[in-house]
Amino acid sequence: MGGDILSVLKGTLDPHGPAVTAKMVSYTPADYSVHFFLQLVLIMATCRAVGWLGRKFLAQPQVVGEMIAGVILGPSLFGMIAPELHAMIFPKETSSVLYAGSQLGVSLYMFLVGLTLRLDHFRSKARNAAMVSAAGLLAPFLMAVLITPYILQVPGLFADGLGQGQATLFMGACIALTAFPMLARIINERGLADSPLGTLSLTAGAFDDAASWCVLAVVLALSGGNSAIAVVAIVGAVLYAAFLLLFGRKLLAPLGRAVEARGEMSATILAITLSLFCLSAFIMDAIGIHGIFGGFILGVFMPRGLFVEELKAKIEPVAVVLLLPMFFTYSGLNTRLDVMSSVPYLLVALGILFVSIVAKFGACYLAARLSGEDNHTALGIGALMNSRGLMELIIVNIGIQKGIIQPALFSMLVLMAVVTTMMAGPLFELFYGRRARAIVRLAPNI
Repeated sequence: MGGDILSVLKGTLDPHGPAVTAKMVSYTPADYSVHFFLQLVLIMATCRAVGWLGRKFLAQPQVVGEMIAGVILGPSLFGMIAPELHAMIFPKETSSVLYAGSQLGVSLYMFLVGLTLRLDHFRSKARNAAMVSAAGLLAPFLMAVLITPYILQVPGLFADGLGQGQATLFMGACIALTAFPMLARIINERGLADSPLGTLSLTAGAFDDAASWCVLAVVLALSGGNSAIAVVAIVGAVLYAAFLLLFGRKLLAPLGRAVEARGEMSATILAITLSLFCLSAFIMDAIGIHGIFGGFILGVFMPRGLFVEELKAKIEPVAVVLLLPMFFTYSGLNTRLDVMSSVPYLLVALGILFVSIVAKFGACYLAARLSGEDNHTALGIGALMNSRGLMELIIVNIGIQKGIIQPALFSMLVLMAVVTTMMAGPLFELFYGRRARAIVRLAPNI
């Protein structure tokens, strides 16, 4: 076992793809460059335009429009309408460049989410949040236990040879996930951060996401088919998290003090911070988990106060406007909604969507009611907790990259993510927003 673990660690930087045959022509560095910049123009323009349309006519946040824009730029629409033009702009040979940019974008975004995580939410509304969180975890995993055996019988969804246990855990994590960043944005925009609903939803959402990511980490560790890979992944992640928990804040505190003393973040402090972010993402990627875990967990232990304000001001616009849309597009390039034309696949897709809504919305609503919340507040909590958003896209992208699921199931889960995310805002407004605004409990301009 010791030799196997050492072999895994030594092979971290080795190539892992299949052997490729020689081609008559190949792409030069200049070819990759010219495609990349054209792709970025199209990606940003489409994301901005679809995001604006979503805000203007559907009252959806920008991120929902960008999720839809990614699907539009993929084979489901652009590739179907103009296949030759689509192949010319997004050739398969350039997908690796787009993938690297998308991973930087999503990892940096999760770093920002970690920076803004309010740990004090865990200390208030603990009992009610625990009930909602437990329901939001148990019901999805119970549903996953019930439906996964049937999904495994449909060919072309899960990877060949994947065990029922791993498939069940992956489906449970997908259904249990909550779009924590979007949930936080909705709550903050409506002035509910300090309200019972806001505190309870944020706390329960954070618990559910943390549990889902832990389950995913176990699935990733076990999916390699090698016990040494699993040991490196699980033990490495636990040791790294424990190190940051014990020493992270103390070691990183000088960065915060330097910013406070200067009154702003210098280029040197910014470079150190981004280097630590890249190192953290590399560590988690190298041990076989995923870079986003490294970005997020480092963000949780970064100094707060002026440090966070300065760092977000410097990197958030670039991360959100330039880098993150690449992730949505890369997801869209792997999404084929035309698979839903198959009746068996369509039934599976609708079944997953129905089960996901019942398991998350229904369970969180009932738990909120049982914990003493009024009907409108419980419905509002259920609507928010049912949103999957960007977090779902991250988890299904990891699933397809690691060979856990196949493109058809990937597309079904992307569809579920988009639909449940689009539901969140309108349902929250219908069940809670209008009534709360009428009694002056909600920001009037949202």
